[in-house]
This record gives sequence, structure tokens and C-alpha cells, in this order.
Amino acid sequence: MVQAGNFSYTDEADLPGTIPVFPLTGALLLPGGQLPLNVFEPRYIAMIDDALAGARIVGMVQPSLDGALRQDGEPKLCEVGCMGRIVSHAESGDGRYIINLQGIARFRIVEEASVRTPYRCCRIAAFLADLDAGQGEEEVDREGLLRALRSFFEANEMEADWDSIGRASNETLVNALSMMSPYGAAEKQALLEASDLKIRAETLIAITEIALARDGEDGSTTLQ
Repeated sequence: MVQAGNFSYTDEADLPGTIPVFPLTGALLLPGGQLPLNVFEPRYIAMIDDALAGARIVGMVQPSLDGALRQDGEPKLCEVGCMGRIVSHAESGDGRYIINLQGIARFRIVEEASVRTPYRCCRIAAFLADLDAGQGEEEVDREGLLRALRSFFEANEMEADWDSIGRASNETLVNALSMMSPYGAAEKQALLEASDLKIRAETLIAITEIALARDGEDGSTTLQ
């Protein structure tokens, strides 16, 4: 079961088969994670209005990594994204929404739906295993992940709340660090598409070690 806001998602019946999608390069939402968004484009304001009036679910997905476009000039989409529930929202007073999405489950796009809305919608197949919160936590190399994290913070001269990190569950730690990581769109997509929590942790460790090695060679301390 995944608890998002006031709603519990336990099985496929709790999830819509068609969802509005928000294409955004570099944005990563994972099950259980929290993603704040500043929504200002009119078509996405309309999307949030409709979502708030309905199931409150929005799908975050990256535009295709190769930059491919549809015939109408809109970007093609990566096949895998993550749906989230709007668990908080505020109106800015100048036409924007400030929202917070909580990740529910990843999805694979089956096809783009034909709609009259100004925003895009997709028929999707959810990764139902994501509804089993905490699955695979015991297989995560927590010590390896923490070593990579310490190296990252030291290289970038950053401080961390190690007490809070130490108390976090493996699932929270892996997904939060993946979402916070300063890597590019391809790396974020690889983290999203990792088959399970163990593979996601291993992917994050590998990406971090490669970046640190590269930065060490050129004398830089930036991991982006």
C-alpha cells in the first residue's frame, strides 16, 4: 500500500488508466517522494484545475532524451514516468499554482490519448509492484550508498543532517537521494527505470562514483 495525502493506493483498481502528463526535463518523481512544482503555463494551470476536481493525479514524464518531436512540434515522451497525487496546493495570486506531488507508482505509456484538453494525456500501465511500499529494502547496500553520499558532500563542500539520514529507511534514503541528485536527464531516467530498489541504489552509487572520478581528473568539484 502507498499512502499519499488522504488516499491509500493498494491495487490496480485505485489507479486511473488514463492520466494527464506533465513533460519536464530533469524532473524525477519516485514512489513515496515529494516533488514541489511551480506551475505557470496556462495549459498546465488547466491541468491542475482538472486534476484537483478529479483524482488529483498527474503523471511526471521527461521529454524523449533524443530530442525527437511529433509532427505538431511537441516533444515525444520517454516511455516510463511516475504518477503522483497533488497533496498540497496554493494559489500565488499572480496566476500560478505552487503544488506538491507525492509519488504513487511508476507507469509505462501505452499510447497517447486523443483529447480536447490543452494538455496531454496518456493511457498507461502502472508498475503495480511499486504499491508494495518498502519492498526490497533489505537488499540495499546502505553502507555503499552512504559512502558515495559522503564523498559527494565532501567534494562539493556541502553539509548534511547525518542524524536524519541515519534514521531514514532504505527506501526513503534511496528515493530521496535519487530525486535530489544533480545529474542530467539520462541519469535521472536510468534511476527512474531501475527495476527495483536495490538496482536503483546500485545505479546511484555508480553514477556518483563515475562523476567523482571524472571531476577528480579535471580538478572540478561540480557533479552536474
